[in-house]
Amino acid sequence: MSKIYRDGLLLLAYCGFIFFLSSQSTLIATPLDFPNKDKVMHASAYAILGWFAWRFFGHHVQFSWLLALISVLFASIYGISDEFHQSFVVGRDADVWDWVADTTGASLMVWGLYRCQLRKV
Repeated sequence: MSKIYRDGLLLLAYCGFIFFLSSQSTLIATPLDFPNKDKVMHASAYAILGWFAWRFFGHHVQFSWLLALISVLFASIYGISDEFHQSFVVGRDADVWDWVADTTGASLMVWGLYRCQLRKV
């Protein structure tokens, strides 16, 4: 299997995993409990999505700055669609701050990947 197909399937599978989690009325509680724990979880999940997006779109985009922009936009738009999807799930709701956490997590990951890419050049 070529790398482009592998990376595309991984991105698609992870998007499906996020969709599956968003479809659940409740999620399993974690033993750690602190204020805004859900925002940290959103940021972490979307940091991973940003990484998968970077890997996939890296096969199609030559410029690192454009790759970074596309990867963050993809994750952010997916975050918007995820929040919209949650508004239809019983027990869940759409929250703009969840989307901000999603976009922040993806941005931090992509920024790190971008910085590493610049050091290689």
